[in-house]
Amino acid sequence: MAKSVNKVILLGNVGKDPEIRSTAGGTTVANLTLATSDRFQDGQGTWQDRTEWHNLVAFKRLAEIVRDYVKKGSKLYIEGKIQTRSWDDKETGAKRYRTEIVVLDLSLLSSRDEGAGSSRAAASSSAAAGGDQRPLAAQDDYAQAAEISDDDIPF
Repeated sequence: MAKSVNKVILLGNVGKDPEIRSTAGGTTVANLTLATSDRFQDGQGTWQDRTEWHNLVAFKRLAEIVRDYVKKGSKLYIEGKIQTRSWDDKETGAKRYRTEIVVLDLSLLSSRDEGAGSSRAAASSSAAAGGDQRPLAAQDDYAQAAEISDDDIPF
């Protein structure tokens, strides 16, 4: 079988406050929408903005992070995969479909005043697996102690 890739990267703003629920098994699930914008020139040379809305779903720890730190207007960086679910409509019996992005990693980019966690906070599932685990204050102290000037940069 040939190799395939299902990877999505999005940077955008949350459209409305996330919906949080739990499954019968106790798994936390967050559903939210993310708006991304694209700018292009139309046939007359006028710049147009086109907004695309994405349905996102996060599970377990990522859903808890969404619940605690994300609200309408929050700016997020998302990595995930596309998934289409189907079910039978209870009222009509018709087959229904929903395509959504399953969030595998997210970073909060808004400051607390703008809607979400600190702009320095990265709520990432991969952060738990490794990376710099020092408190932010310690990271700032380290950066101050390094005292790098423009002359130290090789380019």
